[in-house]
This record gives sequence, C-alpha cells and structure tokens, in this order.
Amino acid sequence: MTAAITAAVIAVLLAGSILYLVRRDHLHGNHALWWLVVAAAILALGVFPGAIDWLGRLTGISYPPVLPIILGIGMILLRLLKLDIDRSRAERQMRRLTQKIAILEQELREGRATPVQPEATASAGDRAAEDA
Repeated sequence: MTAAITAAVIAVLLAGSILYLVRRDHLHGNHALWWLVVAAAILALGVFPGAIDWLGRLTGISYPPVLPIILGIGMILLRLLKLDIDRSRAERQMRRLTQKIAILEQELREGRATPVQPEATASAGDRAAEDA
C-alpha cells in the first residue's frame, strides 16, 4: 500500500467516524467541523505529497517532511487553547449561576422574595383574549 492510499483511507475513516459520532449525538457540530478539517488536510497531504515539499521550500524548511509534524503540533496547541478558553467561560458562568442561586436562597430564607405579579402568571390564552 502506498502512502497516498494509506493517508486517503485514514482520512475517509476519520471523516466517517466523525459523521457517525455527530449522527449519534456524541459530538457537537462545531467540534465535528474541526475534525473534518483535519481529515481533509490528511487527505490532501496524502493525495498530493508534493505539496509538503513545495510548502517546505516556500517556508524555508530544509527538511520538508517535518512540516506536517510542526503544523500538527501547532494545531494541537491551538485546539488546547480553545478548550481552555471554553472551560474558563463555563467555569465563570457556573460561578455566576451559583452566586445567583445563593442570593435567591438567602432571599427566600429571609422572606424577602419578590412576590409574583398577577400579570406574569396569566396564561398565554388569557393575554390573547385581552388583546382582542
């Protein structure tokens, strides 16, 4: 098996696995897009191995086969940075929600909870009848 065929098979299997995981709702669409780009890059570099040499010459890398490794490590680092940003955002949101819940629980214990307004409890049908 040549390297191009091996890379093409790996890329197709990766893309198929990603689509399967999205269909089974195990992977979110935004994350799947990232992995489909990775599969496309593997396919492109496998089918056009001369592109690695051309990019190596273009960037001044004397040993072009190291270029996919450098690009791969760079993409992994970018992905890790994005995961850290997403995790930080989720932790911040969780902390804010926890604080809001604690404030509401304290207000309930003290009996200072804001009473529910009668208009807010009216059903949608009642409001539609009033508008007519």
